[in-house]
Formats: sequence, structure tokens, C-alpha cells
Amino acid sequence: MEYRFNQNLLNIPPSASLAVSEKAKKLKAEGVDIITLATGEPDFDTPAKARIAGISGIASGHTHYGPALGLPALRKRIARKLTEENGISCSADNIIMTPGGKYAVYETVRALITPAAGDEVMILDPAWVSYGPIVTASGGVPVDVELSFEDNYRITRPVLEAHVTSNTRAVIVNYPNNPTGCILSAEEAEVLADFALDHDLILIADEIYERIVYDGAKSVSLGSMDRIKDRVITINGFSKSTAMTGWRLGYICAPLPVVKMISLLSQHAVSCLSQFSMEAALAALDCEDDIQTMTASYLRRRNFFVDGLNAIPGVTCHKPSGAFYAWAKIDLAGRNSFEIADYLLDEAKVAVVPGDSYGLGGSYCVRMSFATAEEDLREALRRMDAAIRKINGGNEK
Repeated sequence: MEYRFNQNLLNIPPSASLAVSEKAKKLKAEGVDIITLATGEPDFDTPAKARIAGISGIASGHTHYGPALGLPALRKRIARKLTEENGISCSADNIIMTPGGKYAVYETVRALITPAAGDEVMILDPAWVSYGPIVTASGGVPVDVELSFEDNYRITRPVLEAHVTSNTRAVIVNYPNNPTGCILSAEEAEVLADFALDHDLILIADEIYERIVYDGAKSVSLGSMDRIKDRVITINGFSKSTAMTGWRLGYICAPLPVVKMISLLSQHAVSCLSQFSMEAALAALDCEDDIQTMTASYLRRRNFFVDGLNAIPGVTCHKPSGAFYAWAKIDLAGRNSFEIADYLLDEAKVAVVPGDSYGLGGSYCVRMSFATAEEDLREALRRMDAAIRKINGGNEK
């Protein structure tokens, strides 16, 4: 039988980070000594308090259908967290739980986009690999907005204006950013706010890494700005800050009409989340000591790993202010990012993600996760230094 598929899905590429991880796993299974820096996952266990809460929920029989919007106590606690920590004035009524932050992005875009209208969604590049495919799968048109490595990916009004059209419906904003580690400054937040108001746009703020920041920095939450709070949809979750990737727990904070529409979609798509998982999430919100311990460890690793990268001839890496990725530009005899990644995997036995997978602005760059064991990071530096010097020599940058 010849199957006919959704035409939107036929244009979607596979996730580059997952593809690299799978290739590395295959080589490992064949006995090759591979160091994997491609996966965006904390190398910590879920905090004990959260694990115990989840186990207690299962033991208590909390294994049936739960509330469609999410556990009321959890939604109330999330609203308090957003109000106190992020300056976003909201209540439990503004919160809906989702099976992971990724699905929160999908539900948000799907609820906002009308395919027949030719709706466009601007994506600030480099950007997480799934934003564009999610927009495409929803019947929208992703519009890549290239920011500059040399300017440390600063958001400016001219670059935004160059990409807006009468069909633009929303802008996806991800800070702290995956893959660059940049955070959203107050100046950039004002630029985005003015832009959204002038063009009547929705701002989709993905803040999944917001609790992983360094050097006293704080990324601005767009939803905290009074003049645009009715046009900001904030997305967050538990995967990154509390090492709960496998629990699949995300949430959306949005104006009531948006929550109502997303809830309608969610009822037919996922019904609800498991209650015991949400009980674990409720406990995780009070695991501040665990979060600080993880972030302090990432900070130590960031410092020596980024310094080590910048000591390699032909490599330039800005020090990230948030998240746990090193985003390095590599001058390697004209090789593009895919060729650089292949070379490092073949020659250094180190798996990295090619920068071009993250849209425009990623040319000649690769993403490396430093949420990896310290000994592996140091060995990866040694191997990459040796491999790159085979081509670049010992010349100074």
C-alpha cells in the first residue's frame, strides 16, 4: 500500500541533536570510545525530595486520570513562583500543565496559528532545533531572523523590522538561549516590547533554562513587563533546572483566553498528566538547594571548559551567561559546521552538534553541552585540541 502523509510533516528534518546522539551511541555500541557532548540533559539525578514525592504518589494510588489543566496545588505553586521570582503577575487560572516544555511550545503555536491565513512566526536564530519544525507542523511559516555571532547575538530593532510582514503572528523568544547561552537584557526586552506593540504581535517566551544563570546575571521575563503582559505567553518546565527530563513536565502561563483555547486542544491531544508526576514537580519547586548545587557545578565546568576551548587555535567561544552549552565558532580550513562536527567525531571521537542545525547565525559553529562529567570534558578538550591542531597547527588566533 502507498501511504499518503501530511504534507507539512514531509518538510520537517529530524532533530540534529538526537541524530548526533544516536550516531554516537551506535559507535559506542561498536566499541568506539566516544565522548558525547551533544545531549542537552543535566547529568544529575532528580532531587531526592521530588523522587520520593513521586514514589509516594504511586504508592498512594494516584495513578488515574487527573485534572485536565493540571494539579490545582501545583498550578497555584507555579503561579506563586512566577510572581515572586519572575515578576509575572498571574494566578493558577493562567497556568496549564503540559507533557514537557517541547509540547508546551507545540500547543501554544498550534493554538495561535491559522494555516489558511499564511501566518508567520519569527524565530530568533540561532534557535533550538524544534521551533521551526513545530511551526511547520502547525501549518505556519517559520521565518528565521539571523543574529550575529560577532555582536554576541544582540537583538536590535533593524534586524527585527527586516523580517516582519503583514502575515507575522508571533515571535519565539528563548532566553537563556539554547544553543548560545545568551540571556535577555533589559535593553533587548524593551526592543521586543516596542516591536510587538507596533506590529500587534504575540511573544512566545521559552524560559526553560531561566534558573540556570551565572555571575549574578538574570534574564528578563517578558511577561513581567506590564505594557505587554497581555501578549506574552511564558513557557517553562522542570526538565533542565531540576533534572527531570524523563518526567515530561512543562507548563504554560498565558492570558485566560489563550489558556482556554490551549486547554481545548490539550483535552483532545493528551487528556492530562499523571498525578504522581505532578506531585513530584510540586516538591521540586522547593528544592532550591539542589538547584543551586547543580548550577554551581555547571559554573565550574563552564569556566574551565570555555577557557580551554578558547586556547585552541581557530576556536572562539563567548562565555555563556545561562544554560549549560558552549557555543564555539571554529575556523577549520573552510569546513562548514556539519563537516566540523563530522571531523571531531571521526578524528577526536567527540560528538558535538553542528551549528547550522540551529538556523541562521550558526555557520562554522558547534554546540557542546558541559552538563557532562568533568573528566570527560577535560578529555574532550585534549582530544579536540589535538585534532584541530592537526589542521590549524599551533598558530595564534
